[in-house]
Amino acid sequence: MRVKVLLFAGLREAAGEAELELELPEGATVEELLTALEKERPRLSRLLPLAKVAVNRRVARKGTEIHPGDEVALIPPVGGG
Repeated sequence: MRVKVLLFAGLREAAGEAELELELPEGATVEELLTALEKERPRLSRLLPLAKVAVNRRVARKGTEIHPGDEVALIPPVGGG
């Protein structure tokens, strides 16, 4: 299945694009998506463990199942003060 992945801030800069599509097996989880993304885009590997993952605009856990057509967003931690 094809899944749209949105990247923000440092993740977008590391990938060189704000949006990409990833091919995953049916029933894949967020954790499997992150593993596949790390293999496909090694430059993201140091940032992925720190990122929040949202599936269809809701924060998701690693065990959350992804369905065809879902939108996944990777949001890095935000600092400031």
